[in-house]
Amino acid sequence: MNTHRPDSSASFLMGIKEAAVQINKLHVQMAREIEPMVKHIIRSGSLDAHEIERVLDHLLDCACVSQGLKLFKDLCRYYFAQNPAAVARYVNAYRDLWDEDAEVRK
Repeated sequence: MNTHRPDSSASFLMGIKEAAVQINKLHVQMAREIEPMVKHIIRSGSLDAHEIERVLDHLLDCACVSQGLKLFKDLCRYYFAQNPAAVARYVNAYRDLWDEDAEVRK
């Protein structure tokens, strides 16, 4: 006996789509909230590795949206002069999380 109804699949897929839209909005909001921190670090010439890496950790969470990726790249470029090894780790973490082409390169 088939208890699967076609409309339940469509409803399920619509629910997933709506959840994905909400998650994307949260990533954009997160990037907006982190932006002043990134600007402050760069503008002030901060050398505080703990602060910079804490912000990079947060940016990894929202680097899947263009606003977050731009901030991530800006802070990585800034931090590279201070700690290129740490930046390499963050770039690799980004690739593991968000870069679809990373699998092709492996």
